[in-house]
Amino acid sequence: MVLLAACSPALNWREVRPEGTRLALLLPCKPDKAEKTVPLGGPATPLSMLGCDAGDATFAVAVAQLADAAQAATVLAQWQSLTLANMKAGPAQVSPLKIPGADAVLVKAQGQRADGTPVSGQAAYFAQGAQVFQVVLYSARIAPEAADTFFSSLKFE
Repeated sequence: MVLLAACSPALNWREVRPEGTRLALLLPCKPDKAEKTVPLGGPATPLSMLGCDAGDATFAVAVAQLADAAQAATVLAQWQSLTLANMKAGPAQVSPLKIPGADAVLVKAQGQRADGTPVSGQAAYFAQGAQVFQVVLYSARIAPEAADTFFSSLKFE
């Protein structure tokens, strides 16, 4: 019985598509759905999220529909800054991320959870038209294989 438990995978990857988008990605567990209204780029904007916890990590994707696609770059920069501030992050490492059909960046940072415990975060930020996306992975220690599978799965169909 112990051998079976040791061999069972912690991450059970499956393809998901956020509703109303052309984005497809892999999540390592069955996602929960949530919606909330946030002030992205000024006016209150509905934000849809899919996310789950697996292998001591949180995986999530959030998408918002802006009124004007011209606001996308500004909104994504604000979103990135707010996320880093919320996790009390030190200096972030920002690099380009290849997603066909979108200009994307991958942001890596170390910070703290609300309870003060250390957390590592990786987040991709990108837009397609007036839709803006944030794809995040949080864990005390991010497994490189999980991060590679997660972020390399991002594609538009």
